[in-house]
Parts: sequence; structure tokens; C-alpha cells
Amino acid sequence: MKIVDFSKTNTVINQFILELRDKNIQQNRLLFRNNVERIGMLMAFEASKELDYETKNVETVLGTAQCNVPTDDIVLCTIMRAGLPFHQGFLNIFDKAENAFVSAYRAYTDETHFEIHTEYLASPRIDGKTLMIVDPMLATGSSIETTLHVMQSKGTPKRVIIASVIAAEPAFDKLRGCLPEDSIVYCAAVDDVLNEHKYIVPGLGDAGDLLYGTKE
Repeated sequence: MKIVDFSKTNTVINQFILELRDKNIQQNRLLFRNNVERIGMLMAFEASKELDYETKNVETVLGTAQCNVPTDDIVLCTIMRAGLPFHQGFLNIFDKAENAFVSAYRAYTDETHFEIHTEYLASPRIDGKTLMIVDPMLATGSSIETTLHVMQSKGTPKRVIIASVIAAEPAFDKLRGCLPEDSIVYCAAVDDVLNEHKYIVPGLGDAGDLLYGTKE
């Protein structure tokens, strides 16, 4: 499993992450959603470098040009609700992709223990396709593990790419146990620890609430 941490390089993604983390700036929900979507677009561009390509000819008004274009059939999968703007960022780039949506959420048995429950799946077949699972917060890795298991009911993908805005180190051990060896995990930033409620520290808070408002 290959891990790509964009915070290790100097890119504009770091500015977007700063604004997402800042407790004063993040109260602007429109800016918060836009920043998540923009990170998704930039990350999709990087992910496009891992696809398979072929050369095609195209006729211009003056002659013939050659272009290398991706050949992968892509399925973009997101975990509702927090994943929707991130998903849209990827879809802005991979505009011909098929799409899958999973409702996976934490059901707490007490203050520190939870199980991942899924109640909804809408997905095409994924046999031989590139499956991209995009979710802004990668804390324990349990939601991604459950989502991957659910998606496998739709077939076996050619490759798996995971994308998150902020990840925590403990999640990587979980993913190594469930992802194919040639999988890639993209992160805009990686934090070291989780708190007793399994939230990323320093993280940014509840991404879903910051994107769309609090829920009961």
C-alpha cells in the first residue's frame, strides 16, 4: 500500500487545509465546502497519473494531433454525508466516471466503542474498473474497510484508490489489512493520534456538521 501525504510538499492544498482547520474560518460553511471540493479536484489530478493510458489521434482544423488519454473505467464511491463535496471535486475531473454512494456511520455502544453500520448502497458493477473511495476524514479506517467490503458485493476492481482530506496514522494499519497491496492512499494531511472518542487530533472537528450543519 502506497501512502501519499501532500502536506509533505509545498502546494496550495496546505492553504486550504489551514482554512479547514482554523476554528474561526471554518464557520463559513460555503468556504469550508468549497475548500473540500478544491482539494478533491487537486487530488484527482494527482490520482490521474496512476491510471492506464493510450494514444489517440484527434483531428484539428489544421491537421492531426496525438493525445495520451486515460483508459480506466472509474467508479467514484463516497460515504454520505460528509463525503459529498469531496466526491464532487473528483467528479469535476473524472466527469465520465460512474458513481457509488454508501451510508456508513458510527453506531456507538458506549462513549469510546462503536460499530460501522451501513443502510444504503447505490453502485454499478465494479469488475475490472478503478474504484476510488473518497471520504474526507480517515480516522480509524473502519468506515473505509466496511465500505470496501460492501462494494465487493458489486465485483472485483482492477485497482483501489483511497482519498482523504485528513487521515490519522492508526488508520493505515487497518487499511494495510484490507486493501490490495497495490492500492494507493492519498491524504492532504496526516495527524498522529486519535482521542478517546476516536476523532482525529488536532483534526478539524466533525466534517459533516461543518459542511452541512449539526444533526440530532
